[in-house]
Amino acid sequence: MKRTFGVRVMEGWMRLHGLLPLGYHRWWGRVLGGLMRSVFHYRYDVVMTNLSRSFPEKDYEEIRTICKQFYTHLGTIFTTMLWFGACTGDKGRKRLIDSHIVEITNPEELGRMVDKSTQAIVLHTHMGNWELLSGLGQYGYTHPFPLTATEVGITYKKLHSKFWDTIVADNRQAPVKDVPGMEGYIESRDVVRRVLSGRGKRYIYLFNTDQFPYEASAKNMPITFMHQPTATMTAAAGLAKKLGIGVVYLRYFCREDGGYTITFVPITDNAAETSVEAIMTRYYELLEADLRVQPWNYLWTHKRWK
Repeated sequence: MKRTFGVRVMEGWMRLHGLLPLGYHRWWGRVLGGLMRSVFHYRYDVVMTNLSRSFPEKDYEEIRTICKQFYTHLGTIFTTMLWFGACTGDKGRKRLIDSHIVEITNPEELGRMVDKSTQAIVLHTHMGNWELLSGLGQYGYTHPFPLTATEVGITYKKLHSKFWDTIVADNRQAPVKDVPGMEGYIESRDVVRRVLSGRGKRYIYLFNTDQFPYEASAKNMPITFMHQPTATMTAAAGLAKKLGIGVVYLRYFCREDGGYTITFVPITDNAAETSVEAIMTRYYELLEADLRVQPWNYLWTHKRWK
């Protein structure tokens, strides 16, 4: 992809800034979060409305506390993303590994599912720091991650701005972009073709599944999520059912030290044996249960309920 002068300048600044220590980025993230909440009031009304409707049992002060925690979390997502973008090449990957920024508690569970059905679909959400997911293969500290970088695909929706689409794509793929044969950043319109052409090969596809369905979407399933009527994105579950492959929920918690923990929770080993409705219902049950544990660990600025 051709990069304009503006893209090169922005990426140069981001890489240079990203080389600063992780502790600095976490500190600056907390400052940034406070500015977004108290000075710029970035989508503050949306956040407070979403929290109040999602947690009607909590009083105003509890909601305000969650709101404050959320903005701190959001700020660190942005600054840690810059740090992650500088983890390029062999030295960058070593830096990423040594940081233990993400710990995977049970990589063997994902390996078991892939061994059984060759492929698997991983449903995840805007929890933890989703911008770090392309580094999955680098996070197998205690037990090796069961797939190589070229066997992991992350789906995304292309941004309207070519400038930011290029920058975000490069940043998200930073640790693995130089890996030979790496084609793991898949635009949503190309997913079906990629899945069908790759049948029989070991591979996992990560789908962010908490957004409002696209307007052009012909199918969605209404459920109740966080006390509110919610339209769901069902394409990933439908694809898994057609192929008869496994579906996993990616639990993404924040640690007290500023890092993150990923746990793979099986939904079904063979989606052909269940319904799309059952898969999505289970997914949202798991997500809602996790939000009860860490209510601030979610992208509450999204206009999730329209």
